[in-house]
Amino acid sequence: MSNVNNTTFIVDLRSDTVTKPTKAMKHAMVNSALGDDVYGEDPTVNALESKVATLLGKQAALFVPSGTMANLIAVMVHCNKRGSEAFAGHLSHIYKYEQGGASHLGGVLLSTLRNNPDGTFDISELENRLRGGDLHEPLSSMVAIENTHNVCGGKVLPQAWVDELGEFCASNGLALHMDGARLLDAAAYSDCPAANLVQPCHSVSICFSKGLSAPVGSALAGSYHFIEQARRVRKMLGGGMRQAGVLAAAAVVALDEVAPALRYSHKRARVLAATIQGLFLPTFSVEVSAVHTNIVLVRLGAASPLRADCVLQRLAQVCLAETQGDCKTSNDEGVIVKAVCFDAKTIRFTLHRDVQDEQLHLAIMKIVYVFKELDAANPYADK
Repeated sequence: MSNVNNTTFIVDLRSDTVTKPTKAMKHAMVNSALGDDVYGEDPTVNALESKVATLLGKQAALFVPSGTMANLIAVMVHCNKRGSEAFAGHLSHIYKYEQGGASHLGGVLLSTLRNNPDGTFDISELENRLRGGDLHEPLSSMVAIENTHNVCGGKVLPQAWVDELGEFCASNGLALHMDGARLLDAAAYSDCPAANLVQPCHSVSICFSKGLSAPVGSALAGSYHFIEQARRVRKMLGGGMRQAGVLAAAAVVALDEVAPALRYSHKRARVLAATIQGLFLPTFSVEVSAVHTNIVLVRLGAASPLRADCVLQRLAQVCLAETQGDCKTSNDEGVIVKAVCFDAKTIRFTLHRDVQDEQLHLAIMKIVYVFKELDAANPYADK
């Protein structure tokens, strides 16, 4: 077998963060009107923030370099007393993938609630965990949710649950923040305005550099007072940018031109999921009905000794038999598929706008070939 070389074609399904900016974005970046955003004088940034606030039904918004910073700012504003407590799901991005920044930089205790498979958690558990009535305890101050939920397979949170949680937080003096990095995917799946999805939330973040294909940037939205405080925290964290309209211009194009097409990646994800599940291989399975948006989770059989990282290694190789058969491009290039593993038994494929029908067809050929090969070579599969 060979590794990546000049005769291979790569289909990158690791993440929607690998998307490249469109030609329209590059044109907008070059021709954007600029000013000093720390002084509030960049017209392109101001236009983007106004656009985001309207999109999310909030009073104001703030352009920030990353989703991680957006979430951290929200935590630090809502939990403005050191020793405050914020709740998040145990599979949430804030808890798993942001280096504990809330604790390290904000002095905030992150407490976890067990996520259900649909990305929710039990509100009754949250109710039983609230603290602050005893001087020995931290002050429970906020709750963070994630929509769509990455580790739960890109699932869209049930809106009835979000609304119920919002009512609970309001009645208990808790701020509710939504990590909406892929919120517009949720809106596309729900066929519902994004503002409706986040109506109960005091703050919400969205990301421009995932499926929306912008090169960098996120936004944080909330009330005028919240954004005023968020702007101060952004500056403290080193996120104050000057002629940031160069970046904001791409985000404006992303909202206008890319967001309406997110549903096509969802459709391709369902095609991929149905194809894998339709193989009926004991080693590999997909819950097709659970594929809401652009993420497909493939589970490896518990009884199989095969590990997800070994599958990824094989997908990154090209054997001679593949190129002698149909698993190749029209130019006789071998195909490599990139993905990520969430754990030893879970592979994540993420569809995005840079994977059109032709690339999806090649990826499916490769995945089917490799999955059949590995299943046949696995004597321990539950057959």
